Amino acid sequence: MRLLIISGRSGSGKTTALHLLEDEGYTCIDNLPVDLLPALIEQLSTSDRPSPRVAIGIDARNINNDLSRLMAMIEVGPLPRESYQVIYLDSSREVLLKRYSETRRKHPLSDGLTDLNEAIERERIILEPISNAADVTIDTSQLNLHELRSAIKYLVVGSDREGMAVLFKSFGFKYGLPVDADFVFDVRCLPNPYWDAGLRKLSGLSPEVIAFLNGEEQVEEMYNDILTFMRKWIPRFENNNRSYLTIAIGCTGGFHRSVYMSERLAKALKADYKNVQTRHRQIPDSSAPKHS
Repeated sequence: MRLLIISGRSGSGKTTALHLLEDEGYTCIDNLPVDLLPALIEQLSTSDRPSPRVAIGIDARNINNDLSRLMAMIEVGPLPRESYQVIYLDSSREVLLKRYSETRRKHPLSDGLTDLNEAIERERIILEPISNAADVTIDTSQLNLHELRSAIKYLVVGSDREGMAVLFKSFGFKYGLPVDADFVFDVRCLPNPYWDAGLRKLSGLSPEVIAFLNGEEQVEEMYNDILTFMRKWIPRFENNNRSYLTIAIGCTGGFHRSVYMSERLAKALKADYKNVQTRHRQIPDSSAPKHS
């Protein structure tokens, strides 16, 4: 049996996640009261269906919104730890405010006495026990609908099929750190193609920038050091039943060095792992995860 607990603040994409999982063959149940979870797990674990896959949506509308007991309920049940996973979707407060403003939808916790800002904060507190226990956290602040579906498919569905998923994410420090990174490597100390007028408007995907960086000794040293580190530690995460790993590579603008390094490392690890992908946060048409 495979059980997914899908949670997250309203407006962060939980419904989209459940719809995608339903398309992938999961039986989806939204807003299940927490108190009914043990009975459901017991029934599913004794089902005649071969390897049932179930996704359960739990949010702040829950009848019993004391969600601190959720993990304990699952842990004392019949499922082994590797059979279930908690997925938490979130966005920044500013993005959630903007999304509600654009759609003009009512927040489920807002009423005549609670404004939208207060409802968003109250929801964060209610869901904190789940967010703290999450195996996978997806920050959807900068993702459109297509990118969100790609991220869920990569992190959840892809791991079902191909073992542990490894994502290399390039980014620019000037735009902030990725909140979902397991490792962050800073490559700002490497020679910067930006200062070459002929390379400035190109990205780290272009042959010219690749040739420029390939010729630098420091680049080769950092590449080898990161690759050695990853080859040593990724198996430890995999042995600990992790289904995904996100490795963020950052430079100043997220356009040259970090893109180059992410692509090169992903290509090297593709020989060891089937599900290795790249995402370049600062390159708009490359924002959905891509196989290397």
